[in-house]
Amino acid sequence: MTPKTRMWVRAAIDYGPLIGFLAATQITGNAVTASLVIVPISLVALAAAWFMDRRIAPMPLVTAVMAVVFGSATVLLHDERIIKMKPTVLYAGFGAFLLSGYARGKNALKALMGDAFHLPEPVVRTLTLRYALMFFALAVANEVVWRTQSTRVWAFFKFPGVAIVIFLFAMSQAPLLMKHMPDEEAEKSKEPAPGPPIDAP
Repeated sequence: MTPKTRMWVRAAIDYGPLIGFLAATQITGNAVTASLVIVPISLVALAAAWFMDRRIAPMPLVTAVMAVVFGSATVLLHDERIIKMKPTVLYAGFGAFLLSGYARGKNALKALMGDAFHLPEPVVRTLTLRYALMFFALAVANEVVWRTQSTRVWAFFKFPGVAIVIFLFAMSQAPLLMKHMPDEEAEKSKEPAPGPPIDAP
């Protein structure tokens, strides 16, 4: 598989479930029906990711498993509130995980996101706290949106809305990364980077 082909396959694995869920909610206006679509797509994406790399990074694994669990519960109980609360639980969980690592002096950000950068400990702690606060803010935002807006609007907030927010947040941290990154890593960072971690449906 060529690098270009691999890039497109990776994009399909990462964004296919999100696009499928968005399309289903826009067509049906019903998150329960959309959950019927997202469960098998998430399972296929997990299998494809494992086939490509023989491993799955922690964050995509957690989000995909939660998509299957919450999506299945939504269908079985016929209650779309379950899938709508899933991002809240996910983001709050990520935030709590990061804060726990921050309090214990552990590099929780690297464990969560598979970060390969070798940064000074004070910088890692700063990034960990910032990302934790961002995830908590996203959890609050999800609660506000799904409780006050239609299913179609909530789905757009979820994707691409959250993906855009995370991307912009990650870009806002670039000056801090570039300032403290070793020269070799700084050169690598000039190459196109993969998209920021985002929630699965």
